[in-house]
Amino acid sequence: MATYKVTVATGDMVEAGTNNSISITLVGSYGESRQTTVRFLFQPGKEKSLSVHCGQDLGPIVLIRLHKWRLFLEDAWFCKDVRVTAPNGTLYRFPCYQWLEGVTMVEVREGSGKKLVDDKLQILKEHRRRELEARQEAYRWKNFAQGWPRCLSVDSIFELDSNIQFSRIRATNFTGFLIFQGASHFLSGFLLRRTSWNSLDEMRTIFSRTQGRDIGGCLACCPLPFPLH
Repeated sequence: MATYKVTVATGDMVEAGTNNSISITLVGSYGESRQTTVRFLFQPGKEKSLSVHCGQDLGPIVLIRLHKWRLFLEDAWFCKDVRVTAPNGTLYRFPCYQWLEGVTMVEVREGSGKKLVDDKLQILKEHRRRELEARQEAYRWKNFAQGWPRCLSVDSIFELDSNIQFSRIRATNFTGFLIFQGASHFLSGFLLRRTSWNSLDEMRTIFSRTQGRDIGGCLACCPLPFPLH
């Protein structure tokens, strides 16, 4: 009997936790474990530990499978990472950092970076092939108009997987920044101005009221690739 200690970490963002059913399967070089349910409520920023018992040593752990089922209502879960400690004390890390939605199964490779030629096991070669096919399906391109750069072949961002969509936190920051910008320019007399500027000094007076805050907000949301002098 071989016992593996597994620690599952949930992301710390809002609504990252779930009350749906989560289970895990360990895949090693010599075999794989049975599917083991994590019998806890997943809360944002928290870790859950469990033991996975196997009839034999699985060898080096190369993959884990995370399974998610609905209980009553859909409740998406953001998995940060999974750590597996083997009976001999070896620690394996599996960075996930993605949302699991609906009834789904996600395979996560061990965190050490490897190239295609490093994949000696057939199961790793198959995993890499499936991952490549999934990405090719997700990132299809189309021509928006003649002469324009190509764009994603979707009609709305809501057609994309939640892991591809723009971060909800970042989107909220952008929305708040735009509201602040609009209010600042409105109060400074910029938005509703119907007459021409009298001089450059007048323009400097209006923009200087929010210039420092605007630059700080822009850099917080969209860091520039070059320094400001």
